[in-house]
Amino acid sequence: MSTTSCPRSPVSWPPSTVTTLFRILLLTSGLSGALAAPTDDVYKLGPDSLAQEGVPKGTIGPWIKLPSEAYPGTLHDYCVYVPAQYNAAKPAALMIFQDGQAFLHPEGDYRVPAVFDNLIYRREMPVTIAVFINPGRTPEQPVASRKDWGDRSTNRPQEYNALDDKYARVIVNELLPALKKQYAISDRAEDRAIGGASSGAIAAFTVAWHRPDQFSKVLSTIGSFTNLRGGHVYPDLIRSSERKPIRIFLQDGLNDNRALRGEGENATYNPERDWHAQNRKMVAALTEKGYDVNFTWGIGTHSNKQGGAILPEMLRWLWRDYPRPDNPRDSSNRTLFVP
Repeated sequence: MSTTSCPRSPVSWPPSTVTTLFRILLLTSGLSGALAAPTDDVYKLGPDSLAQEGVPKGTIGPWIKLPSEAYPGTLHDYCVYVPAQYNAAKPAALMIFQDGQAFLHPEGDYRVPAVFDNLIYRREMPVTIAVFINPGRTPEQPVASRKDWGDRSTNRPQEYNALDDKYARVIVNELLPALKKQYAISDRAEDRAIGGASSGAIAAFTVAWHRPDQFSKVLSTIGSFTNLRGGHVYPDLIRSSERKPIRIFLQDGLNDNRALRGEGENATYNPERDWHAQNRKMVAALTEKGYDVNFTWGIGTHSNKQGGAILPEMLRWLWRDYPRPDNPRDSSNRTLFVP
């Protein structure tokens, strides 16, 4: 069915009214665009994050329960990815991910096994064993689902956000010895990385901060360097402490949690709980102190979309100077073909 509208006489608007209407149109157009396309949706996974034909796939072991002396009565679940190129005669590099279930999931935002398969195959990072470890939980605490990161069902808030060395002891004194019983892992801190998102990111940094002799590379996405358990002090602590041999990549979004409560003139602001401001302060302090630091600020919220989309590039940067093989007889083509 077709419709026709009645012809209308032209209307002459005063210049001031035209200007006002134009401004309103711009504002409402921008608002409708924002509602139609949330900021996080602009970040998409690329071919580096997807399984590719012809690329050898690593193996993923079962989840293993690790008893804890640092947190008595607590068990940490972890599982291990072993790349196809792993050779027990040559110690492999190591990378540990906090909130392991989120980084491991094949349909999640990070998809670490697929990324490792592709980058290791193309020699853009070393042969690296990945370990996915979840926050500790006691037997009476419920098992968290994939969408539940464990803040209400595990010891995650205390383990990840506190600045003491207890969680570093879980990683260094409890997890590493268990891993080294099964795998040949390099003892060099330069061959070890640790990473996480949100509270898992500050946990990863805290492990490296306390034990730079064990981990020299840190990956931080939407890091919670805020006053959840005193993490907002890190920028000042970095400036007042001797520089440590840590390389770190930080990602965050301009629309991360900004610590505003209320609206308009009644809104209150707490800078210690501003995620993005604290990430910027971290970069400033690390830069001033001479750390090997890189960062990117997107437009996202407290979301893993951007971190997942750029994970391959962050890993390339972290591992950019590992000793690559240089064999003039090896002319194999290891690029990914994208039609």
